[in-house]
Amino acid sequence: MNFGIIGAGIVGTAIAIRLREAGHNLIGVHSRSQRSYERFCTYLHWEKRPLEEWIPEADLLFITTQDGLIRTAAEELTQRKLYKEGQIWIHCSGSVSSHVMQVDKDLPIHYLSLHPLQAFAGIDQAVELIPGTHFGIEGDADEIGLEIVTQLGGIPHRLDPQQKPLYHAGAVVASNYLVTLVSLAVQLFEEAGITNQEALESLLPLMKGALQNLENVGLPQALTGPIARGDVDVIRGHLEHMPVKIDPVYRALGLYTLDIGQKKMELNGRAYSKEVWEEMNRLMK
Repeated sequence: MNFGIIGAGIVGTAIAIRLREAGHNLIGVHSRSQRSYERFCTYLHWEKRPLEEWIPEADLLFITTQDGLIRTAAEELTQRKLYKEGQIWIHCSGSVSSHVMQVDKDLPIHYLSLHPLQAFAGIDQAVELIPGTHFGIEGDADEIGLEIVTQLGGIPHRLDPQQKPLYHAGAVVASNYLVTLVSLAVQLFEEAGITNQEALESLLPLMKGALQNLENVGLPQALTGPIARGDVDVIRGHLEHMPVKIDPVYRALGLYTLDIGQKKMELNGRAYSKEVWEEMNRLMK
């Protein structure tokens, strides 16, 4: 299929590279950022074509702008009548549905969202990670979406467009807030006299081990540590030394972790004693 890209950022560039490798034909790119445009052209060995020239040739049109600009791009394309019958407009946002691109319900085009559930920090990394990445798919051309994701080497999942905010929030918690948790852990290490760099270097293998446990045994069995053991004295010691700013976060996470610990106990045919359960809950509130 012929495809074009509007928004030449990391995701747009990486998807263009992978689509072309899969046999699709790149026919055009448009970006408001000159720097991003030049970088795209370097990666794809591309020369500029006017938007008005290539849009009517595109079977697939990827709008890979920032989330807040997807609607703006769709409105501009609609106002300028830059589309063709049967064309599929695709965005890669996890937070908004494909309907955000539907400016005029009478346009003879289709709308699709393909969201890569991955944290892309750079183009080369994104190109490498796309195969094996899970993609959330929704829209009125989801069969085409399944085909595209499969060609990219990804793993497709259909989404309910009305539930995308919750889906995206889950992704944010797992990825973005993981960075936040590491920052808090580093701060605690620094309070203990360990440098920032040493703290991060020490914590990364621990985190990788936890992720490996999640991959190997899943939830709730991957949980280790004082809550999993019901070690009230260790938890109490943490709280006695906890910095004021981090204390409420530690307690809030602890309450959620108690539920995981209880489920692990039940799966293993065990249970917290009444005294331990009540004391851990009291400490975390």
